[in-house]
Parts: sequence; C-alpha cells; structure tokens
Amino acid sequence: MATTSNPRPRLSVALCTHNGAAHLREQWDSLLTQEWLPNEVVVSDDASTDTTMLLIQEWTKTAPFRVVIHQNPQPVGSNQNFGRALAACTGDILFICDQDDMWFPAKTRVMTEYFMENPAVNVVFADAELADEQLQPIGGTFWEKVRFTAPERKDWQTGQAMHVMLNGNRVMGSATALRATFRRQALPIPDPIPGGYLYDGWLALVAAATQSIRFIDQPLQRYRTHEAQQVGVRSPAAPPAVALRDRFGRERTLKLAPFQQHQADLQTLLDEFSTRVGSGAAGLSALRHRLAHFQMRATLPPNRLLRLWPVVEAVFSGKYQRYADLEANFVAPYVAALGDLLE
Repeated sequence: MATTSNPRPRLSVALCTHNGAAHLREQWDSLLTQEWLPNEVVVSDDASTDTTMLLIQEWTKTAPFRVVIHQNPQPVGSNQNFGRALAACTGDILFICDQDDMWFPAKTRVMTEYFMENPAVNVVFADAELADEQLQPIGGTFWEKVRFTAPERKDWQTGQAMHVMLNGNRVMGSATALRATFRRQALPIPDPIPGGYLYDGWLALVAAATQSIRFIDQPLQRYRTHEAQQVGVRSPAAPPAVALRDRFGRERTLKLAPFQQHQADLQTLLDEFSTRVGSGAAGLSALRHRLAHFQMRATLPPNRLLRLWPVVEAVFSGKYQRYADLEANFVAPYVAALGDLLE
C-alpha cells in the first residue's frame, strides 16, 4: 500500500508489437482497466505491415496515460525489440507487455505492491491462465505448461532459482515486471542468447544470478495461444532418442557434441554474468557446479578405465540425478552414466 513515507512508484508498460492488429484491442483495453493505471506506455513496434500502428495512434488520442511510440524500420526480433522498449521506459517499475493477452485489473497493483514490500527484489513474475485464440479459457496455466511445479517453486523460494532456470525457462515475459535500476545489469540483451533462451529467460537468469527474482503464486492475466504468436508455449520437437544398439557404433564425436555445446553455453553465460553482476554473486555457484559436471562429461578420455573415477564419483554425489531432465525416469541418470563409461 502506498503511503507518504512509501509513495507509489511510477509505472511504465513496455508494449512490443509486430503485426498484432488482430488481437491488440483486448490487450490495450485491459491496460485501461488496471486498478493502478500506468503512468506511461512505451510502444516498440517491430516493423509491422498491418494496421497495428494506425490503431495505436488512434487509441493514443484518448489514453489516460502518456504513450510513447517507437517503430523499427526493419524487424529486429523479439529479443532486441523488448530490450529497446525497456530501455525507453522512464518509470520506476517496468511491466513487460505482449500484444495479444489480457491483463486482470489487479495486475499492476499486486505486482507493484510486492516490489514496495520487498525492496531487495529486482524482478517479479506471475502465472497466467491459458486461453484460445478468442481469449476463452482452455484450462490449465502457463506454469503447468512449462513444468514450474510445486517442488520447483519450493526450490526457487530457497535460493535455487538459477538451478531451476538452467533446467529450462519458467518465466513468461508478459507476466514479468522489473525495477528500472535492474536495467544496468540486464541490458543490452545478447542476441542470440546462449542456451537458446529468449529475452524473458535472459532477464530471469540475470536476476537469478543475484538471487533477486521472486514470483507471485497466482495468475494475473490470460495468455492467448495461437499460431501467429512469435513466442508461445508449444514445446519444440524433442531430438530423436539414440537406440541402444546405435550407441556403441556411432562416432564418439557425435556423443560428445551436445555436451560440448552445453558446456560452451554455460561458460558464456558465466562470463556474461560475472561481468554484469560480479563473479561473487550468490546465484552463480549453481551455474559453476553445472558447468563443472558438463565439462567433465564433455572431456572424458577415450580410455574407458580413465573414465571410471569421474563418472562413478558423479553418480555417487548425485550429479547425474540432479542434472537429469525433469521428466526422466528413475533409471535415466544411471543409463547416462553407463553410456559415459562405455561409449
């Protein structure tokens, strides 16, 4: 609650658009019905060729808040477009906004109050109801879709946000808000981002490095799913599994390649975070431990006897289990270790 000693911060909405005319109206209207109206909306349009800009310009005439419009002459992609929108905001708390969702009226108030009550927190995110193209609920939430389960939320609350995030992004950009001061660490956003993350995963990882990211355990918006969206919840196709009979016939370089790539991605992330937030940041220990494990797997020697100790040590210390996929069954970590020993 805002008081004279703790006044309400200025609120900015960073709204990114790209050919969003078909669904933009509902998102815009939901900004108008916020219990705590934003002070400004910064629109960054990524070279739309439909009527998106005409709509924004028309709605700006009657908006109860300041509207700033930027348009990229050529498409730059979602990572850079959101980075530009955030950089242009002048408020204290910045809300990331997609072009096709619908915010619940309490969203800006609830998230801003959380920041006001938790001054050490830089980034806050919430859940979202899943909806169809007509914004009708289809059951389920975004967190369920990305496997942000109760055990993972518990890990997050006990300082393991980095570990959770390195298992895969759990944070949706349009359900996220951040302090303006956090931009000094998070911007500019690299493109591409190591590990295949998008801009929202990047923001979450940087905040996880300093253990300054928290979540609000409730949906604060409706998330539209449709084929035209640039960023969605549909999972990419899983790589084909390697049949057991093929494991011992394939070239060793083919086995090591994904570990080497993962090691390289983790090292690049560590270097970036060390520069931006300092090498001693508390959240980086989880990154270093994971890097060490995949470095071990990527550099196992051709001599199988020399592999025995590092692999057995990693099994008994729980590393294969800790870094296995969330949906892997009980035996999967041991199969992976056996493959490292014998392939």
